[in-house]
Amino acid sequence: MIITSVNNQLIKKIESLKRKKFRDEYGLFVVQETHMIEEALKAGCIDTLIIREGCDNVFGIEAVYVSDNVMKKISSNVSLNDYVAVCRKLDSKPDSINTAIVLENVQDPGNVGTIIRTAYAFGYDAVYLLDGCADEYNEKTIQSSQGAIFHIPVLRGNLEEVKVLKNNGLHIVATTLSSSHYLREAEKHDKFALLFGNEGNGLSDDATLLADENIKIEMCNFESLNVANAMAICSYFYKFNQ
Repeated sequence: MIITSVNNQLIKKIESLKRKKFRDEYGLFVVQETHMIEEALKAGCIDTLIIREGCDNVFGIEAVYVSDNVMKKISSNVSLNDYVAVCRKLDSKPDSINTAIVLENVQDPGNVGTIIRTAYAFGYDAVYLLDGCADEYNEKTIQSSQGAIFHIPVLRGNLEEVKVLKNNGLHIVATTLSSSHYLREAEKHDKFALLFGNEGNGLSDDATLLADENIKIEMCNFESLNVANAMAICSYFYKFNQ
């Protein structure tokens, strides 16, 4: 059977997942493109696989087939998808955390997704999204993570999470221009968390006060970088270049 009506209840439910309210209500989110669905399959979190009529099922799991018109309704890509997967929200908690990335009020989904991707690439144990951060299940966040979101714990919380990390022996490093020294002068720590703040305003005073150390990146012509770029430089330095 092929679903041909955009008013089908399943289709209406999937379409509603474009909004955070319904992602939270149902505990589900949408993944598009073959390689991303493959990562979701590895993570074992696919709830429903949707395939456009005429396309082969290359994933080896049960699927629902839909017409072109219906696939267009539930897709957000410019080009028509052959596949869409509805996934269950992830509940991955690390056994222990020695290295972490902490974001406060980072609002752009693309930045959040890129940071998750970089943290996974560099072998960090977790990414914390504190108050004000973009939703990790936003389509742009997921796309920018390039599947990393399925493989590294992404944890929500507030500044109490930073206090817990500090109490567990992690050296807390704030990236800020205020009372900071250059990255090249930073000392090596086996257990640490790097804090990054809002794209325009940086870290809050409350977050900075929790830090054991304030650092900034050496630059020639600007005072600051895009937060995802700054995170890539700092996270590489602390992980590999000390």
